[in-house]
Amino acid sequence: MKGDSILENPSIPNPFPELCCSPFASVLSASLLPKATSRKKQVIKVYNEDDTSRALEVPSDITARDVCQLLILKNHYVDDHSWTLFEQLTHTGLGRAIEDHELVMEVQSNWVMEEETKLYFRKNYAKYEFFKNPLSFFPDHMISFPSETNAALSHSGILQMFLSSSTYPEIHGYLHAKEQGKKSWKKLYFLLRRSGLYFSTKGTSKEPRHLQFFCEFSNSDMYMSLTGKKISGAPTSYGFCFKPNKSGGTRDLKQLCADDEQSRTCWMTAIRLLKYGMQLYQNYMQPYQGRSGCSPLNITPMRSISENSLVAMDFSGHRSRIIENPTEALSVAVEEGLAWRRRGCLRLNSHGSPIAMANMAIHRSQSWFHHKISREEAQRLILQHGLVDGVFLVRDSQSNPKTFVLSLSHGLKIKHFQIVPLEDDGKLFYTLDDGHTRFTDLIQLVEFYQLNKGVLPCKLKHYCARIAL
Repeated sequence: MKGDSILENPSIPNPFPELCCSPFASVLSASLLPKATSRKKQVIKVYNEDDTSRALEVPSDITARDVCQLLILKNHYVDDHSWTLFEQLTHTGLGRAIEDHELVMEVQSNWVMEEETKLYFRKNYAKYEFFKNPLSFFPDHMISFPSETNAALSHSGILQMFLSSSTYPEIHGYLHAKEQGKKSWKKLYFLLRRSGLYFSTKGTSKEPRHLQFFCEFSNSDMYMSLTGKKISGAPTSYGFCFKPNKSGGTRDLKQLCADDEQSRTCWMTAIRLLKYGMQLYQNYMQPYQGRSGCSPLNITPMRSISENSLVAMDFSGHRSRIIENPTEALSVAVEEGLAWRRRGCLRLNSHGSPIAMANMAIHRSQSWFHHKISREEAQRLILQHGLVDGVFLVRDSQSNPKTFVLSLSHGLKIKHFQIVPLEDDGKLFYTLDDGHTRFTDLIQLVEFYQLNKGVLPCKLKHYCARIAL
């Protein structure tokens, strides 16, 4: 890169030698990456969604979080603590988000030659969502607490139970299990306890003589099925499995599938907490260490860096002021957006009408727009980014070439809403609600539903973007 060659050129004198000893440079490198002294380095390859890749030379003891921090710095991305390193097994259609604390070289040492395995860099908004809203991750019918515990546990009480070394809630329910060495699946009643995962040989009996050990997790990793029923022949699309470290292939997989997404999310979240415990909580809290109000298990939804650094301002008077009232701030933001639209249309009038503006397809430059992808591909992208309320993308409709589709995650389900174009008095508009609310282009539509729920089940919060490394 040109920038690198300029920095390395010794013939250019430094006009500010006193800045070479700035303490900020050492703080930045020390806080974002491990200390690179004389440690052995290795090269890893990280992929985009379009399968282009970038090679990185990193220390042999680098963690997944450090790799993400390095890529964030190199690409000038905003760090909102949702960036993740993702391990994908191409042939078996399995994948998992590598935990922030895991050593990347250790993960790669478990790869086998027969399987094509890749590392992807992407967002995962659901990575620590259960710390913010645990009640939605553990439905009442799937969780049991020790008899001495009050059944009506609070928000943080549930997490304290999961993270405690002495107690652990029991997760129970039906799962389909693939019989070892066979293509058939069998529906069994499973129980997750601190000692491992068991199934009952007699209905829903929890008596010790009826419980058979299925697997434990210290020497295996949990993966989600990314291909639904295609490869495994599972009875549902909500599959997950356990792969022993350094296993020989699919014959060693212990495969399961749930009846719905809520059930799969509950099982996988509980197993993550069982395997990693307080380490997960430390991973979650690391970006917020040192802030006031961040005492252990004082868990409240955190605002992002961008939210904390931006405030609403009013510049209409002689002196500027901070807008404290949230309702006033929202109305000002809407008015600013509408004024920007009006100015944009006036500028275009010398060259064309608002229809010309729409025909320019300015939405195609937006990170949330995905051109000509299928419904299945849209669902896969949203699933990879995490089934958190408000994760969305906009795409072309396959059934009607003149319309668009908003694909949105809500309630652990992915819903699709058709965006229909309307022409009125020579002007082109877009609508989600049969013309009751109209927008001059898709950008205005998305911006509106980011501020207002309207006819949608929730606001648009996080968009699925195809990033470039």
